[in-house]
Amino acid sequence: MAHSTLTRLLLAPAAAVAALIGFAAAPAHAAIWTSSEQWGNYTTSDNYILYNNIWGSGAGTQSIWANSSSNWGVTANHPNTGGIKSYPNAKKIVNKSITSLSSLTSGYDVTVPSSGAYNTSYDIWDTDYDYEVMLWVNHNGAVGPLGTSQGTVTLGGHTWAVYKGDNGANEVFSFLRTSDSSAGTVDILPILKWIKDTKGWWGNETIGDVQFGYEITSSVGGLNFTTNGFNVSSS
Repeated sequence: MAHSTLTRLLLAPAAAVAALIGFAAAPAHAAIWTSSEQWGNYTTSDNYILYNNIWGSGAGTQSIWANSSSNWGVTANHPNTGGIKSYPNAKKIVNKSITSLSSLTSGYDVTVPSSGAYNTSYDIWDTDYDYEVMLWVNHNGAVGPLGTSQGTVTLGGHTWAVYKGDNGANEVFSFLRTSDSSAGTVDILPILKWIKDTKGWWGNETIGDVQFGYEITSSVGGLNFTTNGFNVSSS
């Protein structure tokens, strides 16, 4: 579950993905914003909010940098002690009900380490924070979703293993891509409608935050997570 109480706030060709999400490759040292603060945050010129978001117990050190909403990253050094330490992310506020949305899509392009324990995921919230929808596009190490298996489904251009659980504060619906992906597009709206209309797990919720980032459990020695491209579009 990629959140804290304080911050509750099929693959396309590479060229097509880059065009869609505004691929950028500026080096980290040229960043226009950096922070090592636990709750460090920054609003970009196109109204995305970046969070360092170190929320788990027993965390190590972590710094975030950004040039834009589509070019940012994190260096994290968290111990291998189990339990989620952080969810550095970029957030776009949607604030539209499911039935009033005609589209909700996103593109992503990331570079992630081959070691450590983490997932790269979307974290989508309703405005009341009663429900959390996680879309894992890749993961590594000893990490797993909350809840029980609900089988697999193909939606939004991907095939997902679905899990349903409750963390005591909100219900969590997790969709784990059945193979890891570092770049692609996701049609999010059909997933939200499937939860509502096919499964009946929620009603006509108003979608508040669409977050995307790295849920890090361990990253011993200091590992780099880089977002080369990212956007959210809704209408």
